[in-house]
This record gives sequence, C-alpha cells and structure tokens, in this order.
Amino acid sequence: MLLKANDHVLFYGDSITDWGRRNERQFNNYGMGSGYAALIWGTLTARYPEMNLTFTNRGISGDRITDLLRRFDEDVLAVKPSVVSILIGVNDTWRAFDSNDPSPIPQFQANYRKLLGQIRDKLSARLVILEPFLMDFSDRCRQMRADLNPRIDSVRELAREFGATYLPLDGLFAAACCRAPVPVWTDDGVHPLPPGHSLIADAWIAAVERA
Repeated sequence: MLLKANDHVLFYGDSITDWGRRNERQFNNYGMGSGYAALIWGTLTARYPEMNLTFTNRGISGDRITDLLRRFDEDVLAVKPSVVSILIGVNDTWRAFDSNDPSPIPQFQANYRKLLGQIRDKLSARLVILEPFLMDFSDRCRQMRADLNPRIDSVRELAREFGATYLPLDGLFAAACCRAPVPVWTDDGVHPLPPGHSLIADAWIAAVERA
C-alpha cells in the first residue's frame, strides 16, 4: 500500500477538492469540506486507525495550475506532507471559455512539471495525481473537450515521468455515465454531486491500497 504509518496526506486542487472546507458554517468538518477528500479521510481513518494517518485539505475554488504554484510554500511546504494528492486542470480549460483567458497546453504542462519537481525536491513526498475531467452535460462541455483532452494527455505524461499513482477520472466518469445518466453524477459537467464524490473517493482509496 502507498500509505505508511503516521503519513500526512495533503489534498491540493480547485473547487472539487475544496468543496466547502473553508465554509465556517459547516460545523465539524475539520477543514476537510464535504467532498471526496472528506470521504477519503473518514474511510481510511476508520479502516486503519492504528496507522495514525493525518489528512489536510488545501483546495481553493477557481484555482488553476499557476495558483497552486503561487501558494506552494504556504499551503504545501509549510504543512510538510508525506503524500500529496493533486487534482487540477479543468479551470485552465474553463477560463478560456468563460473569461477569454486561455492557458496554453505547453505552459500548463511546464507549470505542472515545476510543481511536481518542487514536491519531489523539497519534500520527497509520494504523489497521487488525479486527471481533470468533464462529463457530457451540455454543448459548452462538448466544446471544452478540444482543450481538455490534450491537457489530460499532459497530466498522464507527467504522472509517468514522476512515478505517481494515477487516477484516470475522465475515463471513470465516462464509464459511470454509461451506467447512469449524467445528472446523477453532476449538475454542470464539472462539479460532482455526492455520488460523483463517492466515485472519486472509492477510486482514490482503491488505487492507494493496491499501489
């Protein structure tokens, strides 16, 4: 298994990771929010209480890869995790469509590589990389595909380069949408509903347990 006793797992990413973790009105979420990160925290703590695992959520809604780089020292290096789980990329696509602010694929890949290099060189942390995803919810989502697909290819290449445990979420959601209609999993094509967060959490735990 990828996890070891006394590991500190950090979840790093955008709104899908954030999922209410900074909302003070959500009592007793311990800064973990109510999405896939919280589900992983609860399940693994209950399953392996003797391992004394620690979990931290540092997702921020709207973030792109440049934002993760910018706040690396404060939100990653200062926490000193032994495992870093990253889900980023869909906002790099989204901003090209809603704000005319594109993130070219070579620049995205270079920034992602720089982030992974910092994690390796400054922390020697094990990596779990989750690929960005879209579901076939609307014409806008279908239009975004041409930009997201090469971004996913870049993330897969980086996962191989850095020896990361990899979760092919785009494929997992595509398969899920063949079993149940898209609105079961998302209400906008990007943000998962509770069954979607459960799908991510189950995949994450399975990948880490067999790593």
